[in-house]
Amino acid sequence: MKNQKQRQAAYMRRSLLDQGYLDEQFIHLEELQDDANPNFVEEVVKLFYTDSARFIRNIELALENGPYDFARLDNMMYQFKGSSSSIGARRVKRQCSQFQEYCNAKNIEGCKNTFQGVKQEYATLKTKLETYFQMER
Repeated sequence: MKNQKQRQAAYMRRSLLDQGYLDEQFIHLEELQDDANPNFVEEVVKLFYTDSARFIRNIELALENGPYDFARLDNMMYQFKGSSSSIGARRVKRQCSQFQEYCNAKNIEGCKNTFQGVKQEYATLKTKLETYFQMER
């Protein structure tokens, strides 16, 4: 039974990489995991969820009504992108970069639309990673 679950987890991990949800940074995190710290990756990802919820909430508040502080929005998204990079959340990171481009162009509609994409990619990745970690256990 355990072997089948391990195979499913390995397959899911491979597809998360192949589909671009994760990049090599996730593999580097896994390489840091050992018997002394068997849940290292999951713990790092849980910290990412905590940080992400805060970043998303702060950005939502900043986007609610003008005047819009594009420098502040860009800075918050820069931090979110860094947090995403730290776990290898490739698609989330790409959406964050797109958001930053709209900030630089001072395009609030572009920011708002792209932010929906950021949240969507984040939610999708979170669901997929939670499933993956369940298989790993």
